[in-house]
Amino acid sequence: MQWSVRGGTGVLLLQLVGLAPPAACPAQAPAARLPPYETFTLESRATAEPRTVNIYTPPGYAAGTERFPVLYMPDGGVEEDFPHVAGTIDSLIALGLIRPVLVVGVENTVRRRDMTGPTVVGSDSAIAPRVGGSAAFRSFFREELMPEVRRRFRVTDEAGIVGESLAGLFVVETFLLEPALFRHYIALSPSLWWNGGALVQGSGPRVAALGPAPSTFYLASADEAIIVPVAAALADTLRQRAPASLTWFFEPRPDLTHGTIYRALAPGAFARVLR
Repeated sequence: MQWSVRGGTGVLLLQLVGLAPPAACPAQAPAARLPPYETFTLESRATAEPRTVNIYTPPGYAAGTERFPVLYMPDGGVEEDFPHVAGTIDSLIALGLIRPVLVVGVENTVRRRDMTGPTVVGSDSAIAPRVGGSAAFRSFFREELMPEVRRRFRVTDEAGIVGESLAGLFVVETFLLEPALFRHYIALSPSLWWNGGALVQGSGPRVAALGPAPSTFYLASADEAIIVPVAAALADTLRQRAPASLTWFFEPRPDLTHGTIYRALAPGAFARVLR
């Protein structure tokens, strides 16, 4: 499925959740307030270090017994993307545009190590002293973080993940290599140029082999020449080979930049994927 806009909804509301056509959307959404949250530290065997985890719970959580879905996010520190994602989710819940969900943000330690897979491209390895640790980071999610969240909080088995840039690369890599780990995947301007675009070049058989369980994949690109063609190639693969069990969206936005795409498109992406 490729997203398209239909009539019948006011432009103001469409702008608010990012569902308006490109010409009607603001270049960048306003900063969201940080709602109440809690923090715990998890000693990770997978990454061999303590990891700080921030958790937003939806209104009414403390007084009830209901279980909720979870949205996980790399780049999830309070000085990173957690405030605007948690604030956006809180606002969308209040407006009735999405279901109540928890947001679980993982603060970065060695970001470029955690978000990237192996590479044979020399310029990739030059971006940081250590790269290629995405498998260990994914193990942290699977074996340590997600079980701990299930132990501490009232959550369902429905989980999603959102990320931008290198975190978006991690989201796409997880979708292709371990699609059953999450049900919903949101990748904004993902760094798919990594390793010469090999992840996308080899994606056809993996997309075709997606299982029968329903899942959702949202992909968006901004104005970056290094990302646009690879993102479009992935969208073509989805168009040709995605099974009926996958609901997918591709939103090319040349009017946005790498610095504005997260705040501009996250509300609309959440409204589509988590409604």
